[in-house]
Amino acid sequence: MEYVSRVPRPPLDGLIDDLYYLEGVPPYPRLTLPPMPAALLIVNLGPPFRIRAGTDVETAEYADGCVITTPTRAFDFGYPVQTRSVGAHVKPWGLAPFLPMPAAELCDRPVTLEQVWGRSATAVLRDRLATAHGPHEMLTLLEEELMRRLCETAGLGLVRRTSSVIAATSGATAIDDLRVSAGVSSTHLARRFKELIGVTPKRLARTYRFAATVLSIDPAEPVDWADLAGGAGYFDQAHFGHEFRAFTGLTPTRYVDVRRRFLRENPGHVLDGWPLPTD
Repeated sequence: MEYVSRVPRPPLDGLIDDLYYLEGVPPYPRLTLPPMPAALLIVNLGPPFRIRAGTDVETAEYADGCVITTPTRAFDFGYPVQTRSVGAHVKPWGLAPFLPMPAAELCDRPVTLEQVWGRSATAVLRDRLATAHGPHEMLTLLEEELMRRLCETAGLGLVRRTSSVIAATSGATAIDDLRVSAGVSSTHLARRFKELIGVTPKRLARTYRFAATVLSIDPAEPVDWADLAGGAGYFDQAHFGHEFRAFTGLTPTRYVDVRRRFLRENPGHVLDGWPLPTD
């Protein structure tokens, strides 16, 4: 697969981690994306892909692309034989200036790009991207579209500052201390987080802690689960295992087995590190 990415220019860099272009044959027809403290915007330029946002919902098809706010559960992606897309890996608070609705309405409910930006505007953007001369021009076009749509968002400064502290501590910070430092009530802070990120500060902190723990695992080496759980601040190994299943649907040992399978079957693949093969 071909993967090209770059950090957008200011002020988008305070909202978006990177813009990316992806094209090629996926390593598996289905991949599971564990929840991370990030949002996602995809403009699809190839055949439709499918997403199942949890075991209790129906699989949905996305032809034009999709928007996913910070998730609380793993998503199952069904890829076409050949995929092609342009998108953005977005900071938890970064989608808010581009959404016409509160992020809470989209929590664990991916929506089509058309539902967010409208049919006509989405069609024009996809046509421009599809006829661009190469990935770098495509990323510039997406950046320009995002710059054009960037708008003032009430409460964004508060949520961004507070979330940045949560991120810097990998979730190991007292939310009440953040609330006191910001000079707002717990209710106000939670309401702003739900509006702009889709989850509460406590939930975001849980996600950051889980993500940091998972990304610290080297699947090529033996894992001391008790040491890992203790170092990440979990009460004990049982608490860690429960949290792992709640986020991914997998036990920690099963997760490592699946990661090792990916590494074994796709050494050096551009998607290594985040998605998991789905049996």
